[in-house]
Parts: sequence; C-alpha cells; structure tokens
Amino acid sequence: MQIQDLPYPDPGVPDARSGPRFLWWLFRNQLGGQLKSLAWGLLHFASVSALPFCVGLAVQAVVDRSGARLAAAGGLMALCCVGNALGDTFLHRSAVTNWITAAARVQQLLARKTAMLGSALTRRVAAGEVVAVSTGDVEKIGWFVEAVSRFTAAAVTIVLVCVGLVVYEPSLGVVVAAGLPVLALAVLPLLPRATRRADVQREKAGRATELASDTVAGLRVLRGIGGEELFLDRYRGASQEVRHAAVRSARMWSLISAIQVLLPGLLLIAVIWHGVHLAREGRIGVGELVTVYSSVMILTYPLRHFEEIAMAYSFSRPSAKRAARVLALERATDTAGSRAAEVPNGDLYDPSTGLLAPKGLLTAVVCGDPDAAGRLAERLGGHPSEEGASALLGGVPLDELPLDSARTAVLVQDKDPVLLSGTLRELLDVPASGAVAAEDALAAAQCGDVLAALAQGSLGADDPMDARITERGRSLSGGQRQRLALARSLITDPEVLVLDEPTSAVDSHTEARIAEGVRSLRAGRTTVVFTSSPLLLDRAERIVFLHEDRVAAVGVHRNLLHNEPRYRAVVTRETDEETAARRTGHEAENAPDRAGGSLDGPLDDDVLHRLEEIEETA
Repeated sequence: MQIQDLPYPDPGVPDARSGPRFLWWLFRNQLGGQLKSLAWGLLHFASVSALPFCVGLAVQAVVDRSGARLAAAGGLMALCCVGNALGDTFLHRSAVTNWITAAARVQQLLARKTAMLGSALTRRVAAGEVVAVSTGDVEKIGWFVEAVSRFTAAAVTIVLVCVGLVVYEPSLGVVVAAGLPVLALAVLPLLPRATRRADVQREKAGRATELASDTVAGLRVLRGIGGEELFLDRYRGASQEVRHAAVRSARMWSLISAIQVLLPGLLLIAVIWHGVHLAREGRIGVGELVTVYSSVMILTYPLRHFEEIAMAYSFSRPSAKRAARVLALERATDTAGSRAAEVPNGDLYDPSTGLLAPKGLLTAVVCGDPDAAGRLAERLGGHPSEEGASALLGGVPLDELPLDSARTAVLVQDKDPVLLSGTLRELLDVPASGAVAAEDALAAAQCGDVLAALAQGSLGADDPMDARITERGRSLSGGQRQRLALARSLITDPEVLVLDEPTSAVDSHTEARIAEGVRSLRAGRTTVVFTSSPLLLDRAERIVFLHEDRVAAVGVHRNLLHNEPRYRAVVTRETDEETAARRTGHEAENAPDRAGGSLDGPLDDDVLHRLEEIEETA
C-alpha cells in the first residue's frame, strides 16, 4: 500500500482485544511495507557500519605503503557511501509510508465504527476521548508501527558487526561483543517507570482534551450562565497537571538518554585502553585498532534505536489501548446483516413499546421521558444503544438488515443534529431518492430567512446555496440550524422518516408552518415525529401516547386531550398538583372515558388487523 493508493478499499477487521494485540495486528497487515523498510534499513546500517573497516584498511595500507590496497579501500568506501545514501533515502521513504498508512488505517477503522454506531457512540465513549484517539493517538500508533522495522534492522546490524569484530580481531572483538548487550539492556530497569509516567501523562492529556472539547461544545450555554471563568479555571488546572506529568516523564527519558550516551563512552574508553596495550605489544596493527575504535563509535548510532523503540512503545501502548476500546464497541443488537440487502416498506412496529406507525401516515409520538423517546427513536432506526427486540418494518427486523439497507429505509434525525462546515449546497448534497428538490425541502422547513441570513453574511455569494456554513453552524441560531437539518432530512426522502423534536427551537408561528409543510411534502410517506408541541400534534394523522415505555393511548390530538389525563398533563405541561386538583374537582362528571383513544377501548379495525399481522410475523 502506497500513500497515493489511500484510502484502503477495506481496512480489515481489527484485533481490538487489547492495545498490544491491536499494534501486532497493524504490523501484520503492513508486512510488505515492513519487509521493504527492513531491507532498506539493513542496507543503510550495514553501509554505515562497514565504513570503519574501510578506514582501517586505508590506514593500514598507508602504514604498509601499499597503493593497491589504499585504492581498494577507497573503492569500498565509495561503495559504502552509495549504499548509505540509497539506504537512508529509501528507508526514510518506506518508514514514512508505513507511518502514514498505519495512521490512515486506524482513522478509517474509527470512521467506520463511528458510522456504524451513530449517535450511540458518544453515549458509550466521551466525545473528547474519540477526538483524542482520532488525532494525537493515531500519530503515536503510526510511530510505533513504522519504528519496528528500523529497530529490527539496527538490532540485526549490531549482531553482524559484533560477529565481524570477533572474527576480524578476537582480542578486541570479544570486549565489544560482551559490552554491547550490556549497553542495550542497561536501560531496561528504567523502562517500566518511564512507561508508567508516560501513561499518566497521556491519561491527563486525554482528560484535558475531553474538558476542552466539552467546553467548546457548550460555550454558548456557558456564556449564557456566566460559567466561562469556572470552566477556564478547570482547564487551567487540568493543563497544569499535564505539564507536571510531562516534566516528570521527560526527566525519566532524559535519564535514559544520558545512560545511552555514558555507557558507550565507557565502552569506548575500555576498548582504546585495551587496544593501546595490544598495539604496544605488537599483537595488533594500527589499522586494526582504528577499525575497532571506529566501529564502536559508529555502533552508537544504531543503538539509539533501542531507546526510540522503547519510547515509541511507551507512548503508543495507551493510545492503542484507547483505540482498541473504541473499536471493540458493537451495536447493542447486531446480527451482522444476516438478511439480504433490501429496503423493506410497510408499517413500522416496535415490539418493546407496542408502537405502530402505519405506512403512509404522519404519526406523532408523545412521551414524557425525553431519554426514553431518544432510545425509542434509535430503536426505530435499527441501531439501538441497548439490547432488546428489534423494530420491524413491514415485518422485517431492522437489525437483521445490512446497516446501509436499514439506514436507507429509516432515517432518524437526532434531537441535536450536526451541520458540517461548507457551503449550503454541500450540506444538502446527501444521498436521496431524487423525488424531493432542495427548494421544496427548504420551503417546507421554512428556511427563507435562513437563506437570506446566509447570503448576507457570505461575501461574494450571489446564490444562497453557495453561502458558507461555519463549523457545526455556530454562526446560526438554534432554530436556524434545526430548520436546515430538517430540510436536509426531507431531501433524502426515505421510506420512513423519524424526527426527534424537530421544532423545539423555533417560534410557534414558524412551527405551525413547518407542520403544514412537512405534512404536505411527506404525504403518502411514513413519518414519525417525537414531540409534545400542540401545533404539531394537531396536524398529525395519528398520535401514540407512551407512558412508562408502553403505548397507553392512541388517537387524535383533540380526543386524547379530553379523554386521557396523562396525555393532557404532558402536552399542557400540567403539574401533578394541577392534575390532582382536576381529578378531585371533576371526578364524578369526567370519569375516564377511553373509548376514543386508549388501548383499553376499541381501536380501529384496520389498526387491530395490522397489529395481529405484525405479531404473527415477529
């Protein structure tokens, strides 16, 4: 895999059981690139390590006054320089390629997991942690993956040089061969402490990132309540903790670096001291002494890669652990798409609550618990955040469909939809049936004033569709963002559209016009709206009232308002005291009459027939 070939057609299925297993999986999936990097690394390190032999041969040739051997030594040195240049160039190229492709693979895996889990992801993992994994952690993981091959090449080179020195000059080679393992292993006792300090630093940095992300996301609210300074002080404290942890970690790594400089120096002194004695005794020549001395000097270069691999692993291990934790998340109900890819149609039914949304009708769902409403909306979309029975569309369980098919059939607009930065044209360029034009969707969502505001705020944009939207639509009001998100959902024209509080941030006049626009544009298509707004409820063709996660009453707004006290309490925001007073004062003449809408009374024959068919299918 080369950089120009990215993204991967399929990033694969990661081994997310632990951080080290995930790193090993990444290494195995880049085996070709790792072998290429290893080959170029061996050429580079071998060429560098061969230079001392060439220098020793040249010095000895000068001492012996041999022009032929001096020319041969010069030719070998030139060959080593060419190998060094080629090896270093292509080692860097292949190492960077391994780094970038590993990071890209992790980012693709995270993006795929985010798309699969949808809004359930941020309820199971903090948004700040997801941001930290997809940015800084990805770089740390890529660093370790690419450093493995360079470290392997350095280790193999050191072994080969030690063997060569023992064969070339046994009396000095044995000293070097015995001392180098000590140099390589001397820092091992310090690595656990350095790793723990690095883990603490990464953990504190992750918490600071989460705090910063959450603060930025809630900045508008913080300004409204005057809490900016409070959260700024919290972030300052978290930032100082990160700084202190980073300093403690840096001290330990500085000690390791100092040891890796000190010990090779001591080995070099020992080799020179012993070599001088051997030269005085005439047991070795000057060229041989220069060769061994230069080799020890050169070996400090590949030895630095032992420190780098230790640092890379220490920093990447917690990053890989976090990435594996996110990648290990699964949908609460996931049969991996056991059914063939299809887009079913028909009635939408939820066995857990008994909710039935007949095909082609605008069904409003009233639920006093916003959290329960959000969970039900997710379940109707085929990607619930909790285990339970799957919603059925036309008798087909949604969680048995491939994810793409389920989301094509049912589109769920969350209570807080996100607008991506870019032009309005790009925002509305979504997969759609083509039956709904952008102009019609914008008109139904009452976006006229939004278009005017965007055109006015974007210099050089004659067409409002070319006006730019800032990140998350921060330059727009809450109601404007909500209407643009509604227009985007209407353009897709799915078989079933589920809207969770789509007009909670707009005024009553606009809300009434949106209700008419949605009902007109979605005529003949199944639409489910979670709301407690009387303006939307009055225009719904069917209303389902949920109480304690079960369907308590079904009917139309006016009948339920008069016949179902619990429904009236939710819609009119009636307090418990007001409800009790109403029941006490009017109990005799207003005894509960549920024949108009409760499940305890008779329902429409067609609805009963559909319920029976769905229960038999399920």
